[in-house]
Amino acid sequence: MGKSNKRNELIKVGKEIIVQQGFNAASLNEILTAAGIPKGSFYYYFASKEEFGLAIVEDFANEYRGKINVFFGDKRYSPLTRLRNYFEFKIADMEACSCADGCLIGNLAQELSTQNELFRDRLNQVFTEWEQCFAQCLQDAYQAGEINSYRHSDLAKFVLSSWEGAILQAKVTKSVVPMETFVSILFEQVLCKSSSS
Repeated sequence: MGKSNKRNELIKVGKEIIVQQGFNAASLNEILTAAGIPKGSFYYYFASKEEFGLAIVEDFANEYRGKINVFFGDKRYSPLTRLRNYFEFKIADMEACSCADGCLIGNLAQELSTQNELFRDRLNQVFTEWEQCFAQCLQDAYQAGEINSYRHSDLAKFVLSSWEGAILQAKVTKSVVPMETFVSILFEQVLCKSSSS
């Protein structure tokens, strides 16, 4: 396995462990063992655990960006249907892990935003990028006549914040019901044309 492949494997395994245990609790030795990379080799690939964590954030953000683009860019469906399809996919994803993982970016934001300025800045950038994706989808929905006029950026902030909260509650309750409730309220009361303004 080449250096690049080993680095990628460390990121992959680290992401799986950190999303469940948290960044501070995750042991580098455990990650190295799970990745099949000799102990003591970590600093050949990363200058510090902080650099490693930021690489994981970057990898997750890139992967997530791809998923969002797949759903929001699927022109076979109307904009609101694309949004609903995305949420339903994430609910199924949460069910598949028995509500153990949640959102890595949300998890790290809760854990590290007051501890590490580099993490706080990068995590904020990721959230901002996601908000922009939601805002564009909502703008498309408005142009398609699916929703009434909104301040799409503000609505996107509300949707993302509520969604992240629902994911957190799903982790705590070990149930996707909070996520399902969010989706139901969003589409039946917030985004329906009769109640929007």
